[in-house]
Amino acid sequence: MKTLVIIPSRLSATRLPGKPLLKINGTSMISHVVKKAEEANIGEVIVATEDQEIVDDVKKNGGQVILTKKQHKTGTDRIYEALQKFNNTDIDLIMNLQGDEPLMNIEDIRGLNNQMIKKQSELGTLASEIKDKTIYENQNIVKAITTEKLDNLNFPEAINFVRKDLKDIKNIYHHLGIYCYQKETLKNFVSFNQSKNELKSKLEQLRALDNNIKINVALSKSSPIGVDTKEDFLAIKKIMEYKS
Repeated sequence: MKTLVIIPSRLSATRLPGKPLLKINGTSMISHVVKKAEEANIGEVIVATEDQEIVDDVKKNGGQVILTKKQHKTGTDRIYEALQKFNNTDIDLIMNLQGDEPLMNIEDIRGLNNQMIKKQSELGTLASEIKDKTIYENQNIVKAITTEKLDNLNFPEAINFVRKDLKDIKNIYHHLGIYCYQKETLKNFVSFNQSKNELKSKLEQLRALDNNIKINVALSKSSPIGVDTKEDFLAIKKIMEYKS
């Protein structure tokens, strides 16, 4: 099966404007993510963006990029437009990576891709074990609840995704914003209206569950920090500059 990796990215993030072009070790965050995706070596990698500055930056760093329209309500709508503009006849799976997670683990990207191929799932994502109890309280961190305990081999279904405190629930994990779709599933997903649950919780994966699209969850080895705030960015910058 052939996979295409698409990274949606835009400059107008509410909490940290201009986020994709913030530099770490002299390279923009979006170009770091592109490099990570290419290292995973599961298929071609393209960025989908509405901003010419991101187009220029990605191209300057040797990446592939597609300019999309500005009106998209969600990143998934944006990746679907990019898929249509890309020559996608022989693509089976679309991996949607977040443009603000430059510390994403390459093994986790490969692991999700392998599970999708092996289990022929409609839609898959990743979650990690919650080791820090403050995560339960943190509404900015999304939690996935699964039908059974995650391990390195299984790929159970998600029952729900929540933001709020749910300490007493079994099989609750820290959800990572990475998705892998069968091409047909992605097409169906974007054809549905945004659901009530999705709008209320600001979680677009609830649109899938509300329309009976099953989401399978694989256990990730790591739990990368996403960049939502200036503090997040400075923390990641420190880690990455130290590693280099």
